[in-house]
Amino acid sequence: MNAPLRRVGVVVMVLFGLLFANLNWIQAYKADEYRNSDYNGRVQVDEYKRKRGNIEVGGTAVAISKDTGGKLRFQRTYPGGETYAHVLGYKPVNLGDVGIERLENEFLAGTSDQLIGDRIKDMFTGEQTGGGNVLLSLSKRAQETAYKQLQNNQVGAKRGAAIAIDPRTGAVQALVSMPSFDPNPLASHDTTAAKDAYERLEQDPDRPLANRALSETLPPGSTFKIVVAAAALENGVTKETSIPAGPSWTPPTAGRPIGNAAPSICPEAHVTLIEAVTESCNTGFAQLGVRLGADKIKEKAQQFGFEQEDLTVGQLGEGGLRVAASRTGDMQNPDGSEDKAALAQSSIGQNNVRMTPLQGALIAASVANGGSQMRPYVVKQLLAPDRTTSYYSAKPRELRQPVSGQVANDLRDMMVSVVRNGSGRKAAISGYTVGGKTGTAESGPNTPDHGWFIGFALDKNGTPISAVCVELEQAGKGGSAEAARIAGRIMAAVIADSGGR
Repeated sequence: MNAPLRRVGVVVMVLFGLLFANLNWIQAYKADEYRNSDYNGRVQVDEYKRKRGNIEVGGTAVAISKDTGGKLRFQRTYPGGETYAHVLGYKPVNLGDVGIERLENEFLAGTSDQLIGDRIKDMFTGEQTGGGNVLLSLSKRAQETAYKQLQNNQVGAKRGAAIAIDPRTGAVQALVSMPSFDPNPLASHDTTAAKDAYERLEQDPDRPLANRALSETLPPGSTFKIVVAAAALENGVTKETSIPAGPSWTPPTAGRPIGNAAPSICPEAHVTLIEAVTESCNTGFAQLGVRLGADKIKEKAQQFGFEQEDLTVGQLGEGGLRVAASRTGDMQNPDGSEDKAALAQSSIGQNNVRMTPLQGALIAASVANGGSQMRPYVVKQLLAPDRTTSYYSAKPRELRQPVSGQVANDLRDMMVSVVRNGSGRKAAISGYTVGGKTGTAESGPNTPDHGWFIGFALDKNGTPISAVCVELEQAGKGGSAEAARIAGRIMAAVIADSGGR
């Protein structure tokens, strides 16, 4: 054989070898990916042959599948529309799954290993058993109240979030982001229409697809004073200790003067710590933060959950809806020394401090629950297609203990004073003990302030019922009072849903 033919033969053999290796690589390593791809038509037809399980809230199905009789037999629909969108997500044909629909996809679709018994039974009966059912921890009344109150807020805010949790268990009772979206068009079997609907939402400058309750971090304003107060209580200050205040205070280094929201707020040279919390005294907390130092403030914030990168909300195990990390930000000069001006601003929830609404709710829940912070979850139970077997039930567990029981009790007294005597009066609920902290945070030089409220409700025995955070982005004047009012409505709805306990 001459040299040119030998070279051709070698090239052909190499190409066949590469083709053989590629086929084996696809079969060994890529088979599952291709088989489960959203773009695999045969997989899609097979997937939609099986009725997807329900997602339920308080005995009501909020995500169901209806028989269309078409090529893709079952159509996913969401009776609650925008009210539950940011928790449920959506199950599209050619787009990526989102929310609980993604987290619990295998169980809902019936392909989970937990449901293998049903699939084996189907082999003998020739039937297609539906997928499993996912029960959420949400309070139906609280979720719907949170959605309606945010949408109809009295200060004209267009963006915001609300989240409520059970302080004793970590169960999410309500989770709403504003603006919301209707997931039904995104689950349409008309893939062109679904794609168009998605692109419209994606291009909306108000970002309706964003889950602000978990992913948005904004300056928390005076709600952060609860963290600073906790650090003070652990470092020799009591709620009756007198601290420096006054109408204005300028940090000892460079920095603009810090004033209070109104001349009537702590004009005295000194106030007690409980008075400083009740009145939301900026000058008092700025000086207190500088006295404590950046390390103590940062450490206490981390103990409450700031800087945590891996928190999720779903089941109590691994995985879930991702939560953005809340941050305390920099409080140092370029040479590494403490920047007292930055520290003073950070101590009133400004500078580079950033917080998610979930973090705000966790702070309030920790105070209400005697210092114990429970891991948040939203998936309460997984039920078999025939509802006779439970494959998962949430067993609450502690996430961390940010403060001692005594410090929690002192913080609770101060937060109750805010609702009874201070800026949180609109959160009050007749017959229940409500505590909280309002927050007004600067959003920029020429934009309205954000309005915040974190708080909790206790029954007549002192048992915590709900902890909540409401954030109204760029709400302007009256934003924090409106956030307090909405928070009170949400907690009242939790109480009503639990039979008025």
